[in-house]
Amino acid sequence: MISMESSWPAYIRPDPLLVEWGFDRHAEHQLVVIDEEEQVIARAAGVALAWDGDPGHLPDTGWDEALRQCLSDTYADRELTTLCALEIAVAPGRQSQNLSARTLKALTEHARARGFRDLVGPVRPSRKHESPELPMDEYIARLRPDGLPQDPWLRIHVRAGGEVLKVCPASMTISGSLTQWREWTGLPLDTSGPVSVPGALTPLTVSVEHDYAVYVEPNVWVRHRLTDPSH
Repeated sequence: MISMESSWPAYIRPDPLLVEWGFDRHAEHQLVVIDEEEQVIARAAGVALAWDGDPGHLPDTGWDEALRQCLSDTYADRELTTLCALEIAVAPGRQSQNLSARTLKALTEHARARGFRDLVGPVRPSRKHESPELPMDEYIARLRPDGLPQDPWLRIHVRAGGEVLKVCPASMTISGSLTQWREWTGLPLDTSGPVSVPGALTPLTVSVEHDYAVYVEPNVWVRHRLTDPSH
């Protein structure tokens, strides 16, 4: 699962210790799709949370905080009511096989079978990198004439019964020296200020004077109800 090639930019670097802990402690929530040759062609990573169902209590620091909250909730022995999808990814070259929707469905069915009330996720819209200057709330408000989101990945979620709840404005924060960022992006980064970076959902903030750059990625909290909310 971990060695599967994916389309994540090189600078997306979550805390490896937390990721390894989450995958190990909650191994039953890590799903893979394999082809006839037993090659992993898609994956879904999930961690369990204690969430009360109030959208306001989903963290603005979505992806990063979901892992931390999973660790805290697990060790505090709280009732884990919700499965949080950290990633649903398809191997490059396989995107035309509807694997994203099928893998999302598999994870949803898995969560329902395990008794979770909800499946939530800090979703990374698949076309937001084409409009990095556009605020995320304005981006997700763009709808097609049929009322579905313009963004393909958000549209798959909504078609599957998902509900777009809110923006998590600082879902993942990656900081590094300019040397690191030049290696990750191939850009000169010789001017301070916001810089558009390939694959980034928002501009990178560069400080030549202090020799560092910071990327703060916004995501979108999406919820799939797995039980009747009246219960």
